[in-house]
Amino acid sequence: MTIKKLSWIHLNMPRARYKQLVDQFASRIRSGELSPGTQLPTHRQLAAREGLALVTASRVYAELEQMGLVSGETGRGTFVRETALPLGHGIDQPPATEGMIDLNFNSPSIPGQADMLRQALRQLSISGDLESLLHYQPHAGRQHERAIVATHLEQRGLKVTAEQVFLVSGAQHGLAATVMSLLQPGDVVAVDALTYSGFKVLAEVHRLELVAVAVNDAGPDLQALEQLCRKRRVKAVYTMPTLHNPLGWVMDTTQRQQLVAIARRYNLLIIEDAAYAFLADNPPPPLITLAPELTVYVSGLSKNVATGFRIGFIVAPDHCVPLIERTIRATTWNTPGLMTAISCGWIEDGTVARLETEKRSDARARQSIAREVLAGLDYVAHPASYFIWLRLPEEARADQIAMELIKANISVSTAEPFTIADHAPHAIRLALGSVDPDTLKTALTNVREVIGRYLY
Repeated sequence: MTIKKLSWIHLNMPRARYKQLVDQFASRIRSGELSPGTQLPTHRQLAAREGLALVTASRVYAELEQMGLVSGETGRGTFVRETALPLGHGIDQPPATEGMIDLNFNSPSIPGQADMLRQALRQLSISGDLESLLHYQPHAGRQHERAIVATHLEQRGLKVTAEQVFLVSGAQHGLAATVMSLLQPGDVVAVDALTYSGFKVLAEVHRLELVAVAVNDAGPDLQALEQLCRKRRVKAVYTMPTLHNPLGWVMDTTQRQQLVAIARRYNLLIIEDAAYAFLADNPPPPLITLAPELTVYVSGLSKNVATGFRIGFIVAPDHCVPLIERTIRATTWNTPGLMTAISCGWIEDGTVARLETEKRSDARARQSIAREVLAGLDYVAHPASYFIWLRLPEEARADQIAMELIKANISVSTAEPFTIADHAPHAIRLALGSVDPDTLKTALTNVREVIGRYLY
């Protein structure tokens, strides 16, 4: 009898108070009673009003944030989200609406690239090596193609052998192969507080713990990284030293030396992402040249040739070679022979180098358009990058700005996909490389007009 009575009491107990509050807030937000942009009480105010412990009040807002109904903004408070805007808008998928102007994803292309591909396919069709492309390739790539890529990487300051180069299916696959080969679930990885969204997704899938390192407009706070390594058992650091996405910095030589010194003191694996490095003129040497025994270098042809060319490169220390080769075998077996052959042909005949030069010029021209249109707004960007990090005025909110721009057929990214910390900064990222210059100017003018409504 007693057991049955206790069971009945348990089943009929009122739901936890915080759950009731979550449901109440959710209902009011979804009904429109609490409209997008409404500032909610502070954690302390909510706790005092409802007679809750502060930790319980914080739990209410944390659950609402997980549901995509509110967003916490550092130094400002908690606000009702624009729920019509997809959570993490700008990264999960390209804009599907026909006619949408894409300032979300970068797919930079130079006029005439389609004709270049036609010509390359014609040349390949009459080559004597065509039969071999129908068969399996070595997991890390054919030796002569690895040698071609090693020569290509010399232009970036790397002096490596063909045996250290792995050909993979794009830089994202290169990052995945590195993580799968050299890290374990639960490992702590230090990353910039704002970082490449694709690495965030990768870390989630492989159950890595990402810990944010504070950043400024010139690079990461390396003292903060050192302090983190003293407190935690950090296994690796993921970094973009040459043209950071989304902030556009290029770390100077001193910063690179300091980062390498920290990595050596704490035996950190350095994962160096160089996807956008080709856009920087005469940058300092890559980290892998300073610490070849600790660094895995990852890059590819997605941005400097075309996003459809899913060919990437990994350069790794000798002791990592068998582990990475095994992962490539487990994931893709080998890179697509056709694309690899075309890519290596373009490296050899100078096409890749020419495209890189033209895209640096193209990016500079687009940044010039942005400087003209966005003059007076608070943003940071490298002068030859394809993106801008635009901080918003106090009166505006990123999700509202993004939603207003969607209504104007312009797609942008909020800060959420790039943010490692609990609360995303008050900013949007603008990708400049997927539309023609005239459309870009018009779109940026619309962006300025929307933001301007909050300035006056």
